[in-house]
Amino acid sequence: MPAAYFVVRATVTDPAKRVAFDKWYETEHVPDAVKAFGVAKAWRFWSLDDPSLHQAMYQFDDEAALAAMLKGDALNRLVADFIRDWPDVTRTRETLVLAQAFGT
Repeated sequence: MPAAYFVVRATVTDPAKRVAFDKWYETEHVPDAVKAFGVAKAWRFWSLDDPSLHQAMYQFDDEAALAAMLKGDALNRLVADFIRDWPDVTRTRETLVLAQAFGT
């Protein structure tokens, strides 16, 4: 079965908050999410085209593992933490399944 991905895009419109947001995501949120979701890989990105755009991606073994996470309590807890700490940062979420991979 192909890997599945959970993607969260956040827009940090206030440039003065980006360093603190980046540190919080790096030291608290991603480690918490990786543990809660039970994933082995996660990535974070800042857009080169739009400096306010942050993206986090979590890799699941398959669609079933992703679906189980989406129905569990871990996501609700992490969303509550995000809203508590960053109430003015808007987010969107997307789920993807790997269609094809190239290279090593």
